[in-house]
Amino acid sequence: MNTVSISAGEVTFPHILEFSDLRLYVYVSLFVALDVSVPWLCHIIHPLAGPTFLPLFFFVLLAGILFGWRAGILVGMLTPLMSYALSGMPLPQALLRIITEAAVYGLAVGLLRGYFRFGMIASLVGAIIVGRLASFTLMALTLNFSHSANLAWQAAKTGWPGIVLQLLLLPLIVVLLERLYSRHHHAER
Repeated sequence: MNTVSISAGEVTFPHILEFSDLRLYVYVSLFVALDVSVPWLCHIIHPLAGPTFLPLFFFVLLAGILFGWRAGILVGMLTPLMSYALSGMPLPQALLRIITEAAVYGLAVGLLRGYFRFGMIASLVGAIIVGRLASFTLMALTLNFSHSANLAWQAAKTGWPGIVLQLLLLPLIVVLLERLYSRHHHAER
């Protein structure tokens, strides 16, 4: 599964990386750095840009799509922790929920795309649904149900533009990366 051969029209990603593969940790470090930087920039632009455009989840989903569930879950767990350590965001009361949601996004999209061979959009939609359900479940276990439902509804209402952007931009980015990889791979021959 780790070997990649390119022929016309062949899909390059996901390129599943194992825990024993050093490239996994290089890519995870890159994605965590991007995933910490972009939300920070969004918060500078406008305080509600983060909850509206969901930039923290963008590279979590991309890591899972490109390199499998291991990359997705690592980026999902490490990004909120690194962001919190560097900027204090997400807020402490939301940190566990954000870590859970992000890790589930990365795990789910990586499994749906890499293991179950779902299409890209179906993998993204499935991961977003499962991640949001995990977040809601954690809130329901730690808060009262009606407060949890209200918070989940507010998050969905606020974050729909980010979900739309993820569904539009992530497939486009993957296609562009596949084309770049294919050109580079053919130029090396």
